[in-house]
Amino acid sequence: MQLTTPLKHNSIKFLLLGSGELGKEVAIEAQRLGIEVVAVDRYPNAPAHQVAHRSYVIDMKDKAQVLEVILREKPTYILPEIEAINIDALFAAENLGFKVIPNAEAVNKTMNRKNIRKFAAEKLGLKTSAYRFVKSLEELEAAAKELGFPCVIKPVMSSSGHGQSIAKSEADLAKSWEIAKEARGDASELIVEEFIHFDYEITLLTARTETETVFCEPIGHIQQDGDYIFSWQPMEMSKEVKQKAQEIAKTITDGLGGRGIFGVELFIKGNEVYFSEVSPRPHDTGLVTLITQTQSEFALHVRAVLGLPLGFKQLIGGASAAYKAKSESFNPVFEIDPTLFGKDSFLRLFGKPESHPGRRMAVILVGGEPKVALEKAKELVQKIRDLDYNEAIESSPEKLNEQEQQQCGFFAKLKRFFT
Repeated sequence: MQLTTPLKHNSIKFLLLGSGELGKEVAIEAQRLGIEVVAVDRYPNAPAHQVAHRSYVIDMKDKAQVLEVILREKPTYILPEIEAINIDALFAAENLGFKVIPNAEAVNKTMNRKNIRKFAAEKLGLKTSAYRFVKSLEELEAAAKELGFPCVIKPVMSSSGHGQSIAKSEADLAKSWEIAKEARGDASELIVEEFIHFDYEITLLTARTETETVFCEPIGHIQQDGDYIFSWQPMEMSKEVKQKAQEIAKTITDGLGGRGIFGVELFIKGNEVYFSEVSPRPHDTGLVTLITQTQSEFALHVRAVLGLPLGFKQLIGGASAAYKAKSESFNPVFEIDPTLFGKDSFLRLFGKPESHPGRRMAVILVGGEPKVALEKAKELVQKIRDLDYNEAIESSPEKLNEQEQQQCGFFAKLKRFFT
């Protein structure tokens, strides 16, 4: 194995398709090994843009635009970091000889809940909740009646919980149908799932190359509206259940193939393990590994892509708490309590250029016994406050550049108009 130097004719080059907070950590880890990093996203100054060697802003769903960047940069590896990417561009790139991580077909299967559920349940025989696919409100009503209430309703293509809801009764279905339109992706078809009254759910991070598969300790997590807010590692579970979880994770990742880390989501009910979803990239709940392991999920992802050994060690237990913005701002400013930075805790701000209510802007990481660390993370995340646009302007108006002044002024007028 040879490693290179960035910005040379023979540099190993990663092209990140998606440049959020997870992509940013991948870029940092890649650069530690001398990898040249090019970051692409749909908006300027995305988190990974800020640490990459070069960046692009394109329509990620446009095949021509995605291929244009690939052909211009000629990357060694293409790393899709989000779901909302034109899949035809990835297949075309692969046909041209480019290496997609883990591979274009794996991305195709996992970016669409219909594809991955049918693959996992019907081809691989993994245990899942009962499910139906629907394309109209009438079909949704029929499927919900068949599966029973409550039921989970998701767009077949989305991320971070966008468009997802739980219908507790028939009266909730019309609202769920409307919520599904908020998807980041394709909301033309929905998956309706039987609600599993599980004891807990986990993410089992699984890193693989063609010769090796390793598992991180299970990560417990709590979601709200389909999006992660707390995670902790390791999740306490019996040896028997952990073994079942690893067998399912290996089956699905072997089925998908390729290199990289996969976030395998599983429901646990007693001694039964149900497959839920899988992401062929670092997982948001795995941010906790930044404090718990010798090699974080991001470092393992980079190693796996390069075909390097995947050995690592669990250092300590720990927990994470996601901080979500409470206000709109084109100039995000955060008030923080100094106690966030302790001997066993710290804050990671993602550097997103704009905030809006519910957008994940930061994470608190706490090391220690998982239950204790989780409670501390919950406490510490309350000590962050994002300022709204008026407060941000008042705090340092002379420091705003011309573009920020125009953005904030426009937003202030818009808010006055609606209120």
